[in-house]
Amino acid sequence: MVRQNRVKSCDRCSLTVPILYRVKDKERGEWFFICDFCLPIVKQNNPHYAYGGTWKAQKKL
Repeated sequence: MVRQNRVKSCDRCSLTVPILYRVKDKERGEWFFICDFCLPIVKQNNPHYAYGGTWKAQKKL
């Protein structure tokens, strides 16, 4: 079985990384993907923060 080369960028800083986190950070409730570098900034002292899963470039078979 051939694995697809999946690519996605951080919605906050546009960095392309192999693992992104799906989060909400505003009252509106829109979901977006952020990297390890942006996660602490979005998460810190934010009452609207919600974790929604992890996106990985390499999926398990």
